[in-house]
Amino acid sequence: MTQTQAVPGEEALRTRSRTFEWADPAGNAALIGQRSGLDLLRAMIAGELPVPPVMQLIGASRLEAEEGRVSVEMTAQEFHYNPLGSVHGGVLSTLLDTAAGCAVHSTLPAGVGYTTLDLSVKFLRPVTTDSGLLRCEGTVLSRGRRTALAEARLTDGRGRLAAHATSSCLIFEVP
Repeated sequence: MTQTQAVPGEEALRTRSRTFEWADPAGNAALIGQRSGLDLLRAMIAGELPVPPVMQLIGASRLEAEEGRVSVEMTAQEFHYNPLGSVHGGVLSTLLDTAAGCAVHSTLPAGVGYTTLDLSVKFLRPVTTDSGLLRCEGTVLSRGRRTALAEARLTDGRGRLAAHATSSCLIFEVP
């Protein structure tokens, strides 16, 4: 008679799946020449324009925007995890880059775009599914004609700072 033993952690090896949808980002990109950054962000918030695909990819939600400040929220999910059982730093960096970059975008007039030049991130505590609702707020610290400096602060559901980033952005005219 053969005896089968359960493998430790076998239950954790069950496959999970996730699907999501997104809108063609070319439509929003075409509007950069016609609307200010703040107008575009507010149209996304109002549901008049779709959010960028990366927001759907990471499960970010609840975008808020005013000139020079943007916040976005995300609940940490298992699909964000690294092999150590916490949210991957790249996911948190994406959230920080989104908040900082969109804060810069909120200050730009129609016909002007931006791109991130650098992002410096400091992780202060692990983030897991137990961290609650994550809130990331980006703020413009300085903006000139060609570059802008912004920061983003990521807090967990208990209001504790989990990560911080500074970002330099290149500002350019959209052809």
